[in-house]
Amino acid sequence: MHALTGQDKLAFNKLQKRLRRQVGNAIVDYGMIRDGDKVMVCLSGGKDSYTMLDILMNLQRNAPVSFELVAVNLDQKQPGFPEHVLPEYLDGVGVPYHIVERDTYSVVKEKTPEGKTTCALCSRLRRGTLYGFAEEIGANKIALGHHREDMLETLFLNMFFGGTLKSMPPKLLSDDNKNVVIRPLAYCREADIAEYAEWREFPIIPCNLCGSQPNLQRQVVKEMLAEWEEKHPGRLEAMFKSITNVAPSQLADRNLFDFEGLEDKQREFQSKRIETLDVLTREA
Repeated sequence: MHALTGQDKLAFNKLQKRLRRQVGNAIVDYGMIRDGDKVMVCLSGGKDSYTMLDILMNLQRNAPVSFELVAVNLDQKQPGFPEHVLPEYLDGVGVPYHIVERDTYSVVKEKTPEGKTTCALCSRLRRGTLYGFAEEIGANKIALGHHREDMLETLFLNMFFGGTLKSMPPKLLSDDNKNVVIRPLAYCREADIAEYAEWREFPIIPCNLCGSQPNLQRQVVKEMLAEWEEKHPGRLEAMFKSITNVAPSQLADRNLFDFEGLEDKQREFQSKRIETLDVLTREA
C-alpha cells in the first residue's frame, strides 16, 4: 500500500474504520470468536478473504480477548496458478500459514459434464478438505470470507432454484458437528470490500478453474440485486435486515410454527381471560 496523504488518507481511514466496526459487531452479535480460540482463516487469494484476514489481524491487536489466527490456502493445482503469490504476501504480513496441496482441479474437470458449471462440486471438495485440515491443526473456528451480498444471493438462489428459504448464516455448526464456521464479513458491503482491497493493493489471484461461465445462476442473481440497488438505493440493506428479523408465524413452515395448535392457544387464552374476569368480579 502506497503512502496516502490528504483526502485519500481520510477516505481510507473512514472505510477501514467502517469495516472494522462491522466485523467487530458481527463477531460480538454472533459470538464468533472467544478467548483462546484458534481461527483458521481460509485465504483464496480473492479480495474478500484478503480483506477478512487484514481486518481480523487489525482487530486481534486490540481485542479484549486473546485469539490465534492461522491462514490456510488450498492449492487446487489449477494450471498456471501463481504458487508464489500467497506465501510471499503471508510472509510479508507475518501471519502463520499453511498451503494445502490437493489436486481437486482434475477431479472437478473429470466429474463435471461438458457445459455444466463447476462451482458446486469445487465448493464441496474445498470445504471437505479445509474442514479436515482444521482438525489436523487444532483450529476450533473456520473463518470464511462471505459478505452481505453473498448471503443475499444465496437466499434468492435457494428460493428460486431450491425451493427453500435459507441463506448463509453468520455462524454455523457443520453437519458432522466437528467444525464451527464463522463469516466475519457478514455485515460488510461488497463494494466496500472491493474498494478496501484496491486501497491495500492486495495481490489478487482470480479464480479461473471454471473459465468464463456467464450463465451461472449466482451471476444472474447478483446482477438482479445490483439492478435493484441501483434503482432503489438501500434495498439491499433492508433485505439483509429481514434475514435477521424472521417471523415464523408469518411464513408457512409447519416445523417452525405450530399452525395446527392455534385453536388450542385461542381456547387457552379465552379460558385465562374468563378466569381473570371472574377474579376481578369477585374482588369487586
